[in-house]
Parts: sequence; structure tokens; C-alpha cells
Amino acid sequence: MPSTMTAIDMNDQQDMDGAADAGADSAQGAVVTMHPHAERSQHLRILEAILFAATEPVSFDKFKEHLPETADIEVLLEDLRENYANRGVNLVQLAGKFMFRTAEDMSFVLRKDVQEQKRLTKAGLETLAIIAYHQPVTRAEIEDIRGVAISKGTIDTLLDIGWIKMRGRRKTPGRPVTYGTTEGFMQHFGLNDITDLPGLQELKAAGLLEANLPPGFDVPVPKAPEELTADEEPLDGTEQIPLDMHMPDPDAPVAEAAAEVMAEPDMVGTADTEQA
Repeated sequence: MPSTMTAIDMNDQQDMDGAADAGADSAQGAVVTMHPHAERSQHLRILEAILFAATEPVSFDKFKEHLPETADIEVLLEDLRENYANRGVNLVQLAGKFMFRTAEDMSFVLRKDVQEQKRLTKAGLETLAIIAYHQPVTRAEIEDIRGVAISKGTIDTLLDIGWIKMRGRRKTPGRPVTYGTTEGFMQHFGLNDITDLPGLQELKAAGLLEANLPPGFDVPVPKAPEELTADEEPLDGTEQIPLDMHMPDPDAPVAEAAAEVMAEPDMVGTADTEQA
């Protein structure tokens, strides 16, 4: 049999329907708010995203563009700074702007030693060639072959590179230092022996020498004896200061020392020539 509803049951059903409608209306007008802690975490994530994506330090106004007015950006940045204080990157403020930077104590991990390539000047190349072919040779002899004086830095540079060395002292008045090439020179230029340096005909074939050379021009056969030659004597430990000057022997006669000084090329008159 079909069921019938009493007046009481109908009233109860109407009350339930009215409550449901009222609940639906209140749900539509409700405003959902985030928990303060969750809101702060979201703001910190936004700051992190901006900082990591930035290609340059970020200004305070840039943060304002992406955060609501209620966000306390200064406090958020300070919290972020503390969070990254003991990490591999730190939040730093430079010139009023903010950026992530590698922690100072981690700089050694990213340090990379790069060997700087330096080009030798024309004077340096000429000096090196003269030493290679004429060793053992003194500074005065190098200047005589080149026809100009050698600036102080030319020989010092070759010594620093490790391509030449001080061999000894010439047994002449003033006892000038003699120079020669090193193993580093031979390794760099792929030589097994110093005699492997190209001769006159090889230099011509390579186009490094003109076809019509002056009469009597010749390229000496290079030699680099390990032992000091008969006209050399050992270094005495005073060669470092100065390298570019040939100090006379204090035990040598005054006349011989004066003659040695007078025999030196005119440094003032030829310095400008080398610079040119």
C-alpha cells in the first residue's frame, strides 16, 4: 500500500529542506582564508622563485609586484636570509638589492686555476732566438746581435716563463751573466735536442728568411753544453739583483771596470727604438 505522510512528517520534511537551502546559500557567500602559517610559507616560496629566476639583483619594488600588500616583505627576506645562512648559497643585499650568492667558505670548490696565455713581444722572440742559437750568450752579446738595447722586462719575462736560465758568468771584466735555454723550452717547442732547431736552409724553405740574404749571413749551429764552457765560471748567488745590469767585479782593477762600463751600448739612445 502506498505510504501516507502525516502533517507532522510533512512539517519535518519542510524544515529539513529549508535548512539545506539555507546551508547552500551560506556556503555560496562564505570566504575561505588560508592559515597564517601556510600564507607565510607561500610568500617565502614566491620570494625564492623570484630570486632564483633573476639574472641580476632584485629590488624591493620587484618583490612588491608579486606579493599582496599585507605581506611584510622585510620580515620575509630576513627569514629567508636566516634559512640560507648555513647553506651553500646565501641571501645577500648589495647596493640595496637582493640576490643569492655562493657562500664565502665554499668559494674554494668553484675556484678554477687557468693558465694565462701571454704573447711574447717581437723583442722577446728575437731575444729568445738569439739565446737559443748563440748560447751561452751574455746580455751585451744579445744587444750587439740585435743592434738595439734590451729592456729590463724582456729577459725577466723569459726567465719567468722558464724558457731561459742563467748558466754562469763570463770570464771577462765585469763577469756578465751568461744565458741559455732550458728543458722547458725544448719541451714547449717539441725539440729532442737543441740541434733540432731549424738551420739556414730550413728557415728559407719555411719562408722565415728572405731569399736574398746579405753576403756572409749564416745561422749558427745551436749548442747547449750542460757543463760550463772554458770561458764561463759558476754563478756566485748574487745574480738575482740586478738581472739587467752587469756589475763590475769589486776585485777587478779600476781601469778594467771603467773600460767595461764604457763598452756597454748606449741604453738611452736605443730604448725608444725597441719600444717602436
